[in-house]
Amino acid sequence: MGHREDLLEGAKRCLLEKGFARTSARDIVAASGTNLASIGYHYGSKDALLTEAYVQAIQDWGDEFGPGTAISADLESMPATIERFEMVWNRIIELFPARKPLWALNVEVAVHAAVLPEVREGLARVQPQGWSALVALFHGVDESEIDEETAATVGSFYAALLNGVMTLWLFSPETAPSGRDLADAMRATLHLHGGDAVGLRGSDAAVK
Repeated sequence: MGHREDLLEGAKRCLLEKGFARTSARDIVAASGTNLASIGYHYGSKDALLTEAYVQAIQDWGDEFGPGTAISADLESMPATIERFEMVWNRIIELFPARKPLWALNVEVAVHAAVLPEVREGLARVQPQGWSALVALFHGVDESEIDEETAATVGSFYAALLNGVMTLWLFSPETAPSGRDLADAMRATLHLHGGDAVGLRGSDAAVK
């Protein structure tokens, strides 16, 4: 790998071990085996590098649901039903203990994005891609089939739900919702809205 890739990998490790605020440029240099000048040359600033490293860490998490994985194989034949919705959530929650540092980082980055324009703008640029990936995961479709409006509405809904649920699991895992709890809540929502919401279908028994 070149210095750019080394910096990104080093920054990811630092973020997951120390968080955003506690990671210094020297920490990244030590973790990557590069030098301070490389950060400015390749990324412009430490915050820009950390933002890109955070995005990459989230993408790494998403890859655990991608083609060729055991989770993907389990979901492959399932259409966009409440049952798929529940199974996806079960898999996300099963991965939570191993990915707890990532979700803690997610909360911290949200705080920094509110006050640091460079971080906020960097995240805003990649949000549509993340929204599209979530629609693909929950609905079992290829990302190429998802239009911008669906990504912006349905995808942002899933993003809000994901961030909220993972935050609950951080703060109070004993009372945080399970996949079944979330599916039951969606069934109630489907019933209130006449049996169809965000592209998910429920069985007749589920929505009565």
